[in-house]
Amino acid sequence: MAIREIKYKNNNYSISYEIKNPTNNECIVFLHGWGSNKEIMKKAFEKDFNTFKHIYIDLPGFGSSSISTPIKTDDYSQIVQLFLETLQITPLIIAGHSFGGKVASLIKPKKLVLLSSAGIIVKKSFSVKLKIKISKIFKIFGFQSMNRFLASKDVENMNQTMYEVFKQVVDEDFESVFKNINSKTYIFWGKEDSATPLSSGKKIATYIKNSKFYPLEGDHFFFMKNSNYISKVIENE
Repeated sequence: MAIREIKYKNNNYSISYEIKNPTNNECIVFLHGWGSNKEIMKKAFEKDFNTFKHIYIDLPGFGSSSISTPIKTDDYSQIVQLFLETLQITPLIIAGHSFGGKVASLIKPKKLVLLSSAGIIVKKSFSVKLKIKISKIFKIFGFQSMNRFLASKDVENMNQTMYEVFKQVVDEDFESVFKNINSKTYIFWGKEDSATPLSSGKKIATYIKNSKFYPLEGDHFFFMKNSNYISKVIENE
C-alpha cells in the first residue's frame, strides 16, 4: 500500500492505493462501491487482467484515504483524475462498482466497465418513504440527531462528514451522464442484485450507445465469483 497527497479545492487528500504488475504498459483502474474499499476489488481481480497494470484506489473517506469536508460525486471523479495525473498514468480501462461506477462514468475513459453501477433512481419502498416522512418531522421539531437511527445501513459507522456525503450522492440521477458516454462500455450485473436491481442495468445499457450488457449470477457483489469471466470478455475484444 502507498499514500499519495492530492490538493483539490484548497483541501488536502491522502489517497491510499496499490499497484500490481507495475511494469505492464496498459493500465486498468478499479474503483470500489459505497462503504467498501480497494481491498475488495483487489481480492476479486488481482488474479485476472494479467496483461494490465492494476491500480486499486481507496476513494476519499473510505479505507485509508482521508476526507475533511463533504464532497459530491463530481469531486470524487476530479480527485481520481488528479491522482492519476500525479502518477502520469492514463488508464485504458476504469472499472467501477456501484458508487465507483458513477465516479468512473464521469471520468469517461476509453473503455468503461460498470459493475452493478449506481446512478439510476429506483422507486422507494413504503418503509423508506415512511422513514423520510419521520425524518422531516424530526427536522421540524429540532431532533435532527435522531435521523441517524433512521438512516440507511450504508452509513453505519460513518462519521458525520461521510454521512453528509452520502446524503448528497445517494439520490443522484445519472441518466444524462450515461446518455453522454461515448466510451466503449461493458455493463456487468448481478441477476439477484437488490441494491441496484437488474432493471437499472438494462436502463443504463439503453442509455449508453456503445455498450454491451452482461447479466450474471449473483447479488450486488456478483463480480467476486465472476471476475475471470469479466476479464476474458474484455481482454478478448
